[in-house]
Amino acid sequence: MSWNSFGRLFRFTTWGESHGPAIGVVVDGCPPGLALDEGHVQAFLDARRPGTGRNVSPRQEPDRVRILSGLFEGRTTGTPIAMMIENVDARSKDYAGLPPRPGHADAAYDAKYGFRDPRGGGRASARETAMRVAAGAVARLVIPEVTITARVTEIGGEADPAKWDSLLDEARSNQDSLGAIIECVAEGVPAGWGAPIYAKLDSELAAACMGINAVKGVEIGEGFAAGRARGRESLAAMQASGIDGGISTGQPIRLRVAFKPTSSIGIGGRHDPCVGIRGAPVVEAMVALVLADQKLLHRGQCG
Repeated sequence: MSWNSFGRLFRFTTWGESHGPAIGVVVDGCPPGLALDEGHVQAFLDARRPGTGRNVSPRQEPDRVRILSGLFEGRTTGTPIAMMIENVDARSKDYAGLPPRPGHADAAYDAKYGFRDPRGGGRASARETAMRVAAGAVARLVIPEVTITARVTEIGGEADPAKWDSLLDEARSNQDSLGAIIECVAEGVPAGWGAPIYAKLDSELAAACMGINAVKGVEIGEGFAAGRARGRESLAAMQASGIDGGISTGQPIRLRVAFKPTSSIGIGGRHDPCVGIRGAPVVEAMVALVLADQKLLHRGQCG
């Protein structure tokens, strides 16, 4: 497998499997002199970790991060930052003898590589996203001028949060699952980040979010509503996208990300009834990683 890295100047590579001894990430290209410690990274990991309630996977992983390199006296040195999380609650026996699971990457991995780790999806597991969140925590230090917030806005097509628990209870009792929509807003992005044609900021953000497990759609600004609008309506709506010609305008950048229902239904193992619930921290991380990279690219070309 060769596609385990993301980014151009601010770049990270993840490693590890869902049921291996540990998972990790190496962040390269981080500027030196930034204050960083494990507590900063841990705060973002705690927002994503499983085992925190009945509506997420019961797998009990504390996700305690260790920073192994790239720091001296609490500041980044400009060298690779290695971080690791131990897997402490894997139950590989839950996957013994299971055929390829519909909706998962099991059969696809077999078709491509002729071999796979069947335990919890191996490398294809959403467990890998913990290390994206860790890398995203470092990325935020590169863009202190930017505030990124994401939240669940729909579960199972329902936008009223008061109805979500009952919907999830019903899905769980029927051995079913639900999809979700995450909305993310990045505020404080200066005008000028991004590039025209083949490295548009919106295309970079879309690719980053589409690379998250279970994501099936991304809208930026008015999104698909633009295809149903008239020109006057669309022109007004586009002011909310924060991107023109692939370059940031200085206005808030808004995204909506669609997570499919959890594919693991009616089988053994421990699964989220709605994987999108834990998706908001991952979306925030990928947006932060793109923006940190774009800031460095802009500075490199334009000063």
